[in-house]
Parts: sequence; C-alpha cells; structure tokens
Amino acid sequence: MILIVGLGNYGMEFNGTNHNAGFMAIDKLADENGVEITKRFGKSLIYTGNLYSKSIVLAKPQTYMNLSGEAVVELQNFYKPEKTLIIYDDIDLPFGTIRYRQSGSAGTHNGMRNIVELTGTTIIPRLRIGTKPEEPIYNLADYVTGKIPKKYLPEFENSLELAFDKIQEFIKKDGNI
Repeated sequence: MILIVGLGNYGMEFNGTNHNAGFMAIDKLADENGVEITKRFGKSLIYTGNLYSKSIVLAKPQTYMNLSGEAVVELQNFYKPEKTLIIYDDIDLPFGTIRYRQSGSAGTHNGMRNIVELTGTTIIPRLRIGTKPEEPIYNLADYVTGKIPKKYLPEFENSLELAFDKIQEFIKKDGNI
C-alpha cells in the first residue's frame, strides 16, 4: 500500500490558495484517474483503491496546515503503508518548479514540520511545489493563505503537471524513485 497525502487547509475560503498546492496536486491525480476523494476517515478525506495496478490511499487532511501531522500519523497507523509521499507548497521554490526528496528537514513549512515532529522521522519522501513570487513577501501568513496571483497561474499549472508526472512515477515504481 502507498499513501499519498496532499497538504492544504480545509474550507472553501482556502480554495485556490498557495498553501493548498498539495490539495490541488492530489485533486489533479484523482480527476485524471476518475476517482473522488470524498470518504471521511478520521481527520482526512480519502480515496482507497487501485491506481496503476497499485493499492493506494489518497488523502487530504482536514486539519489546519500546522496540524497536518495528526492526520498523517492517524493514516499511517491504520493503513500501515510501505511508502508515504507528502505533497505541499514551498515558498522557497519559484512558481513553475517542483522538487522531490526522499528525506530531509521540514525547512520552513509548518505542515511538514508537524509531520516530522509527530512521526519522529525525517525519512519521508516529499514533493514540493514552488509558490515563490518574484517580488518580496512582506507578510508570509497572508501570502500563503492568499490566492495564487493570476500572473503566476500558468507557471503554477505547469508545476501541477510536473507534480502529476512525479506522483505517477512514485506510484508505478512503488516509491522507489
């Protein structure tokens, strides 16, 4: 079993925001494969089934970003996945880019920081989607919970395509990329 978790903030007011890049990547994967992430399991919305001949769980935590670890731990304890992939926004990467890593620190991301803290490990594959604008950010909290600026939407859509490809690769290769 492979667990794929897209991070974001729940609630309509957060749709289309920088911080919901993980949700948007998971939604793209679900849409492209004709599945819906609608089943409630604890602190997450999930889809369980098969994609690319692999048993998977797709999850969108229904906690605020800084408490994402609670949902991830709950999912890992119940499903006992062989691999887990976390997908989230990264303010240190420019729009139009992604970065995949097998392990490492949480950096400046509070959701990933909570996951590392509650799981007790930094060995967690993660896919980061760039949301860094060219202009300076004066209030980080307002920026990450704000809508993706229209001028960056084409680059962001490119990031989602790249993320979609990388997630497919992760699933098809049993997390061995």
